[in-house]
Amino acid sequence: PLALHMEIPSDLASVPAESPLPSSILRSLGDRSYDKRKHAALEIEVLIKGLREIDDTDRICSVIALLGQDFATSTNANHRKGGLIGLAATAIGLVEDIHLYLDALLPPVLHCLDDPESRVRYYSCESLYNVAKVARGSILRYFNQIFDGLCKLFADVDIDVKNGANLLDRLIKDVVTESESFDVERFIPLLQKFIRRSNPYIRQLLVGWITVLDSVPGVNMLDWLPDFLDGLFNMLSDSNREIRQAADSAIAGFLADIRRERRVEFCSMVGILVNQCQNKDRFNRLTAITWVKEFIKLGGDQLLLFYAELLGSVMHCISDSEAEIRQVAGSTNTELLELVRETDHDFELSPLLQTLTSELASNHIPTRMASLRWINMLLRKVASEMDQFISDILPSLLTTLSDEADDVVLSNIEVLARIALLSEREFQRVLGAIVRLFAEDRRLLEMRGSLIIRNLCVLLNAQSIYVSLALILREPPRLTRGSPAITGDSRTEATQDEASLERPQFDDLEFRSIMVQTLSLILLTARELDELRKLLRMSCKLNAPQEATELFVTLFSTWSHNPVATLGLCLIAQAYKLASSLVTLFSNVDISVGFLVQIDKLVQLLESPIFIHLRLQLLEVDATYHPFLLKSLYGLLMLLPQSTAFCTLSTRLATVSTLKSHLSQTARPTMNHVEANVHLKLLDVFNRVQRTYTAAKRRLSSQCRGECE
Repeated sequence: PLALHMEIPSDLASVPAESPLPSSILRSLGDRSYDKRKHAALEIEVLIKGLREIDDTDRICSVIALLGQDFATSTNANHRKGGLIGLAATAIGLVEDIHLYLDALLPPVLHCLDDPESRVRYYSCESLYNVAKVARGSILRYFNQIFDGLCKLFADVDIDVKNGANLLDRLIKDVVTESESFDVERFIPLLQKFIRRSNPYIRQLLVGWITVLDSVPGVNMLDWLPDFLDGLFNMLSDSNREIRQAADSAIAGFLADIRRERRVEFCSMVGILVNQCQNKDRFNRLTAITWVKEFIKLGGDQLLLFYAELLGSVMHCISDSEAEIRQVAGSTNTELLELVRETDHDFELSPLLQTLTSELASNHIPTRMASLRWINMLLRKVASEMDQFISDILPSLLTTLSDEADDVVLSNIEVLARIALLSEREFQRVLGAIVRLFAEDRRLLEMRGSLIIRNLCVLLNAQSIYVSLALILREPPRLTRGSPAITGDSRTEATQDEASLERPQFDDLEFRSIMVQTLSLILLTARELDELRKLLRMSCKLNAPQEATELFVTLFSTWSHNPVATLGLCLIAQAYKLASSLVTLFSNVDISVGFLVQIDKLVQLLESPIFIHLRLQLLEVDATYHPFLLKSLYGLLMLLPQSTAFCTLSTRLATVSTLKSHLSQTARPTMNHVEANVHLKLLDVFNRVQRTYTAAKRRLSSQCRGECE
């Protein structure tokens, strides 16, 4: 209401002491008519001005008390309206002295903001506007109470109240903007309280205030950003487009401020961003991962303690359904990985590895690939510290060998190879664990066994791989089903006591045979093992290197678990005398369909480039090994049924001539005593191993008959 310049009524002094206002004003102030209430308010304004001029403070306080207690809190709605309009008139009449009476003026006005009558709430808003307009900066010490009232008004269902609230909001913003003493610290708890509300009007109010305060000189909202950043992010998923845009604009503005600031408290906001990276809303995740990327770039080693949390958020987004989020997360992951790789500061490995290990179980291939890349990097950077965590991460890595994606398996093999390079102990642990895994998961051995072993041979030393696997598989079989499986701590001699092989379980022996078959096939076909085959070819020659001889003896002892593999080993090593003796022992072996299939495959392999030396040696009819080579191949021929492989080998041998004619043309070769002794020992090993298979099969048959009976 506008102030009217009126003279003080002549009956001012005649007002009864018990009532500070004339009865006519009191009647009009509580009237149903708006015009009468307005006229009464104008009279109050004139009265207050007069009292102010004569400095009658007591009378002014009495008027405010009357309006606030008798009218504003009355049960009659018209009286409450009259009280509010009267308080507004009082504020106008007080002018610059209003700051002396704010403690009495504001409580009744603020109280009426919760009134059940919408028109009373509107008058309360209008009254508060007039008080604030007169008081200006003095009103700020009551800012929190006023802001609390504003939030109520913005959430009001009445359109007139909302409109009035908007006008009041603009006025208070102007007051705050022009003030130099606004206390942000007192306001932040209130902001935290309301920013969790989902009411769109309250959210609109809050975003507006955050933006305004950020523009006020002397107020650095970055200092308080962690207190309300999460609430701002939540507004990004609001159903109201205007609120989403306003929140996005505010968040973008703060990110720009962070880029310009030299000192920012990144750490207190990391948890907020990590949670938002897992938000259901696409825009929240995209904005959060963008912030994470900027934090990594700007924060650097300040984020040392939060590497694991940041990594978890990146891993979640790297397999996001949205291409844009995946792209940002991918580049963020690269930057974080480089940050950790290049840092000279110490950091905790345990949280990082826990995150990475859990992410290996992710349903998404990019996440699993990224996890393996991280583990590989850590094994390079802090190899000495990683040693103590191998036991924790190895089970997950072994499980990942069964991954459906070949790329994941190949990356996983690289990590396992990196672990094996840490020490001889870890080398044996990795290989032993892989063998145990194959024993428990035969399908993995069948589907991925060759891929795993071949790649390990490429990444590590093929000779060491084969020797270690041979020694692991040569360990004494378990005696009962409940005993531990094959271990990786073996260094058993080739001539181990036969008693150690008594009463093995058939499934254990069967696994060893299949495993040897797999290793043999890789040895006879893989290009990655060329150097190993060259060493084997030297193993049975005169003056052969001890390394080559020991390699052959070690492999032979283990290969004895599979007769066909043992014969293939002898052929690739050009130990033809031993091969010919071995073939004659096949009459004691259980000739099954599987055995014949292996013989068939071996004959087919003899036609491959790997065995070109053997085929050319068939032409060396005068060589001392030639009869033994022929006898070995003819022995294979006799074992085969009439088949394609039989015809292939028969045709090959026919081109050389008959066995009898060649044996008659050459003197029967002899072996020295030492060579003969070695061969006898090796054949004895083969016989003992095969006897364990025969005994195990008999026991299995007896058990089956007993169960049937």
